[in-house]
Amino acid sequence: MELFSREVWALFMFVVLMLAILIGYPVAFTLGAVSLLFGSIFLGLGFFDLLPMRIWGIMTNFTLLAVPLFVFMGIILEKSGLAEDLLETMGALFGSLRGGLAISIIIVGALLAATTGVVGATVVTMGIIALPSLLKNNYSPSLATGVIATSGTLGQIIPPSIILILLADMIGVPVGRLFLGAVMPGILLVGLYLLYVVVKAWLDPKSAPALNTNVHIGWQQAIKTVLPVLLLIFAVLGTIFFGIATPTESAAFGAVGALILAHKRLSLKNLQDAMQHTTRLTSMVFLILIGATAFGLVFRGMGGDRLVHEILTQLPGGTWGFMLISLLIVFILGFFLDFLEICFIVVPILAPIAEFFQIDLLWFAVLIAVNLQTSFLTPPFGFSLFYLKAVAPLTMQMTTIYKGIVPFVILQVIGLILLILFPQITLWLPNLVDSWFNL
Repeated sequence: MELFSREVWALFMFVVLMLAILIGYPVAFTLGAVSLLFGSIFLGLGFFDLLPMRIWGIMTNFTLLAVPLFVFMGIILEKSGLAEDLLETMGALFGSLRGGLAISIIIVGALLAATTGVVGATVVTMGIIALPSLLKNNYSPSLATGVIATSGTLGQIIPPSIILILLADMIGVPVGRLFLGAVMPGILLVGLYLLYVVVKAWLDPKSAPALNTNVHIGWQQAIKTVLPVLLLIFAVLGTIFFGIATPTESAAFGAVGALILAHKRLSLKNLQDAMQHTTRLTSMVFLILIGATAFGLVFRGMGGDRLVHEILTQLPGGTWGFMLISLLIVFILGFFLDFLEICFIVVPILAPIAEFFQIDLLWFAVLIAVNLQTSFLTPPFGFSLFYLKAVAPLTMQMTTIYKGIVPFVILQVIGLILLILFPQITLWLPNLVDSWFNL
């Protein structure tokens, strides 16, 4: 390998891209500009004649149509007050237990994740509603912020997650199977969070006291509040899992279902805001995806993928060496980059190498998804931390929020290690459903 070969310049292009993003340039335009600069120098402008067909393929991808539909569903449910009802109900049910309010927040976070998949909306909603209640009832500020920020990120791994849809497209696995593969890892993480809160409340009762409240709620009222959410979850995920509908069709069904659930509380202004928010978020995703496509085209054209393949396949440890290094790269990049940037730039480089090592791509995709979930919690650019800070009391220091998420990041890493050591946690449910349909 020559020092100034085109392949080495491809790696230098990757470094320039990372530096430009870290400086603060817009991701989508940085991807396009860096690609155009290096592509025109090393490959010629004629090379970009291939790009329109790639963009056309993105814009006509039926699977990716699920992204705006799931985003719209999540925003409608958030604006309808469903999250507020769930938190109040669960808080009344579990509040008499030590750590009960924190437990209720984790459960609500899981339920909202299975209906919305939108991290920002979930964190902001729970921060506005639950954080004052936690602080008022003398919960440790670090535990209170850690529980809310972490529970809000469950939308990254519990279906119908936007990142799972994008990863399925990037890696080349069916969305429905990836949704199935993410169910047990999502339950595993919820279980780890709940276990931590229970142990923390037992060892340090002052940090997570029981609520002193006379508000009681019956199970009938609780079921009445939770049942519509469970029905929507079944309508969206059940239709995918049982082969009744494609992910895109179920997303459309979910969006209609969210409108039906919210129609009594949804004003015209809220509906308009939801549509505008969906349009902005979807446009951002697709602009980054188009920029990443241009970058990938130039990176491969310059031979960068061959050089990375050669480096990673010659690592000591073979398959496990590649797994360790690739997941470590994603974890470290999560401190500085958004999950979309990692998904669109890094994953397409790693996926072919994982296939070369004959790693199950569904398992690999779930490992990356859990890893990317951690990126929402790790400073300095953990987006969940910023969402929470925006709605926290002015007296709440950022250091308190950072301190609060440390135990949960450790739990995330423990969960990731368990998923690596025991692949069947991920693969059991997809294989079970496959066996049903092959009978």
